[in-house]
Amino acid sequence: MSIEPGESAEVNSGGVQVIARVGQIFRALDGEPWGLTLSQLANRLKLPRSTVHRLVGALTAEGLLMSAAVAAPLMRRVNESTGETVDCGILDGDQVRVIHVVETHHHLRAVSDVGAVFPLYCTAKGKAILSELDDDTVRKLVPKTFEQFTQSTLRNKGELMEEIAAIRESGLAYDLEQYDSGISTVAIGATDPFGTVFALSVPVPTQRFALERDLIEKSLLDISAELKGEFTPN
Repeated sequence: MSIEPGESAEVNSGGVQVIARVGQIFRALDGEPWGLTLSQLANRLKLPRSTVHRLVGALTAEGLLMSAAVAAPLMRRVNESTGETVDCGILDGDQVRVIHVVETHHHLRAVSDVGAVFPLYCTAKGKAILSELDDDTVRKLVPKTFEQFTQSTLRNKGELMEEIAAIRESGLAYDLEQYDSGISTVAIGATDPFGTVFALSVPVPTQRFALERDLIEKSLLDISAELKGEFTPN
C-alpha cells in the first residue's frame, strides 16, 4: 500500500483526534462513580451525540467500556425513587452475569454480588434478557430440564415462552420467588448497538414487595424508553 504526499499527516491527525476524544471520555467517566448517559457525555465534552455514540460503541465492542457505564445514572435514579437495590446483568453464555450494583440502605436487603451468575429461565433479569432475543435463540439458551429452585420455579419451556410473550407486551419481567424463596424481583431488558443484551433489575425482600411493587414498576418503565434511547445516535 502506498501513501500519497500529505495523506500520512491527514491519517495521523485523524488518529490523534480519536485518541484524544477517547481520553476525554475516560477522564469524564473517571470522575463519575455513577457513570454518565450518552447525552450527559456529549454535553460535557461539547461533542455531537453521534460522535460520542460511535466512540462509546467502539470502546464497548472492544471490552474497554461496559453498557453499565451508560445505564448507571438511570440505575441510580431508580435506586433513589424506590430505595431498593438495582443491579445490571449481561447475557454471558447461557447465564446472566451481574456487572454493576447500586445497593439499598435497608437493613433487610436483597443484593447480588458483582460477578455472580444466575439462570436465565427463573430470574427477572434473565427473562428480561430472553425477551430481547428471538424465540429460537431463547429455546437454544435454556436447558431441556428446568432445575426447581423453589416451588414457584417454572417447570418447562412452554411456561417460559408464555412469560416471555407477556414480558414483550408489558416491558416488565418478574421473578416472584422463582429462584430464591423470600426474594421478588422486577426487571427490564435492553440491547446495545453492538449486540450486548443486558437487564436492569430491582430485587426486594418479598415481605415488603407488595407495598412497593407499583412504585418499582413505574420507576423501571419511566427509564425504559430513555435507556433504549441512549443507544441510538440521534
